[in-house]
Amino acid sequence: MLNISGINEGIVIDHISAGQAMNIYKYLSLDKTDCCVAVITNAKSNKMGKKDIIKIEGNLDVDINILRVLDNNITVNVIADGKITDKVTPVLPKTITNVIKCKNPRCITTSDEQGIIHKFNLTDKEKGIYRCFYCEQQFDKKQLYQ
Repeated sequence: MLNISGINEGIVIDHISAGQAMNIYKYLSLDKTDCCVAVITNAKSNKMGKKDIIKIEGNLDVDINILRVLDNNITVNVIADGKITDKVTPVLPKTITNVIKCKNPRCITTSDEQGIIHKFNLTDKEKGIYRCFYCEQQFDKKQLYQ
């Protein structure tokens, strides 16, 4: 069995759907940080069967609630002095700004005009559906990783 040591200060992004950790790694631009990062894929999970985990040692400014948009299952453990100090289950934010982009070619956000923010509103909390503030185009999570 593989053994990955614990971290002293940082966060552990847990319960990531199996196979999605590298997408979240890229989305959070963890390759551009000075933090020590461990990515564990296909770990055994009683709850999910298989899951991915990302351990981040050090200070990283992450909007924990945005992680819920990326994957519904995610939980975040905050680590201080080698111990879990907080367990957070992210909630879907009502509005997302400049995180996801509208794929509607007729939307004003896809024009050449500079400075237009990409804004999405949560329209169905149960299903986690977001729609573009400007054109009402539904956001599809598959778009995140293309």
